[in-house]
Amino acid sequence: MITKQAIRNGISILCDGEKLDKDQILEIGKDWSEKEEGLFRKMLKQGGRFRMSGHKWEIKTFEKIYNSKGEIEAELDFEEE
Repeated sequence: MITKQAIRNGISILCDGEKLDKDQILEIGKDWSEKEEGLFRKMLKQGGRFRMSGHKWEIKTFEKIYNSKGEIEAELDFEEE
């Protein structure tokens, strides 16, 4: 089962074009099989678009850009269009 802690801050999750909060995702996810839950966890880490359980999902992740000193320069949303 997906937990609230598995859904990190700083990511945007859309289901059928509607942005969802953690509680809504948990409600939808309680009927998922182990395979579907594994796919969702993987996509939480890497982001992307996929179809699962009759829904179109889009997960946008944010990536930090580091300079040569190892300091964070900027956070970019590479999934944004």
